[in-house]
Amino acid sequence: MKSPAHRTRDIERQAGYLKREHCTPPPPRTGSDTMWFIRDSCGIVCGIITWLLVFYAEFVVVFVMLLPAKNVAYSLFNGVLFNGLAFLALASHAKAMCTDPGAVPKGNATKEFIESLQLKPGQVVYKCPKCCSIKPDRAHHCSVCKRCIKKMDHHCPWVNNCVGENNQKYFVLFTMYIALISFHALFMAAFHFVFCFEEDWAKCSNFSPPATVILLILLCFEGLLFLIFTAVMFGTQVHSICTDETGIEQLKKEERKWAKKSKWMNMKVVFGHPFSIAWLSPFATPDHGKADVYQYIV
Repeated sequence: MKSPAHRTRDIERQAGYLKREHCTPPPPRTGSDTMWFIRDSCGIVCGIITWLLVFYAEFVVVFVMLLPAKNVAYSLFNGVLFNGLAFLALASHAKAMCTDPGAVPKGNATKEFIESLQLKPGQVVYKCPKCCSIKPDRAHHCSVCKRCIKKMDHHCPWVNNCVGENNQKYFVLFTMYIALISFHALFMAAFHFVFCFEEDWAKCSNFSPPATVILLILLCFEGLLFLIFTAVMFGTQVHSICTDETGIEQLKKEERKWAKKSKWMNMKVVFGHPFSIAWLSPFATPDHGKADVYQYIV
């Protein structure tokens, strides 16, 4: 009598049990085949809210705090710094949202394709019954994207996409830049409060004192909330990269079948090889070079 695990493995090795009509179709894709965008209403709303919150912070920082300031050098320096970081944050968000996270080709789990792999006796092939794909090692199926994603960490509604092998760098940069502009906004808001308490409130802002206070309080609430959230997310992502274990693998406590690499090499796998200023750029596609993405224990 076979155990349930053995029965599952036998089913997944049978090439003919999956029929294409049994598969759930993927979500509609927009534009050309090179454009990746998930039409999930929750994710789209979360993405729009993210951009609107950044624009709100831009408005308060520029029009409430910097333009009324008497010190031109202070306004210029902080204006360039904040807007530069905000631009990088939004660019990272757009890249994380519109980059294919590592989707496995759909519908290749056919008998002919499996036979063409020339598998060795006893070698197991895993097939996803939901998207009719041959599931590579360390790939998991996303119920929102309706695809198997290589090295899937999690699905993030705030970027309306999975965080996987191809876009994890952009997601990490997004959390880092949002945390930086949140901290910067909180610092400037605190400095502005102190300045306005010492001076006449009517002279330290182009808005009325009540409106200025409300705008600054809302900015502080937003900045503190986003700082805590993105800083924690940034830390967990860096830890996941250094340990070479995705969030799903940690949650499921999956057996480690891949070789252990150094933390520095794991960082190069995600951000590119070798180390350069391009690590901080959302416009630079990671070049893995000598960094082996998949290295398994033989």
